Amino acid sequence: MDWKPLFDMQHKLDMYIVEQHALQDRNLFEEKVLALFVELGELANETRCFKFWSNKPANEKSVILEEYVDNVHFIMSLGLMKGLTFDGAEASNCETDLTGQFNKVFASTLVFKEKPEQSQYEALFAEFLLLGRLLGFTEEEVQSAYYEKNRVNFERQDEGY
Repeated sequence: MDWKPLFDMQHKLDMYIVEQHALQDRNLFEEKVLALFVELGELANETRCFKFWSNKPANEKSVILEEYVDNVHFIMSLGLMKGLTFDGAEASNCETDLTGQFNKVFASTLVFKEKPEQSQYEALFAEFLLLGRLLGFTEEEVQSAYYEKNRVNFERQDEGY
């Protein structure tokens, strides 16, 4: 998948948010890392993969995809802050269950936070894409959902979100 158009869209959204909220003089890296952790938790919550105490099923695929794409926004935004992009490299070892892969993504996020370099960013992004594959998403579904959520995010900013 060609991620460049999505990175371009993310850059425009990030700049729009900075302008709308007068954040030009703020380093938002820590806030965006925390936002990613929160969004990862929300995604895990929708899948219910870790809720061994409950028989309730995962939410609908469309809801899970929307949460997944929220994470894509923050992962790309973090990369852009550090001048990093993703070229589509894949992680080599995918967990066989969602809980294990979620934990790998959380761990990769923490490593990237402490060492925000290209290799760590690629590892985070690749682990997250493997999570998407485990969730059953195609690249086309992710890209289409990203375009829609990006549009919604601009609307929300215009409405004073």
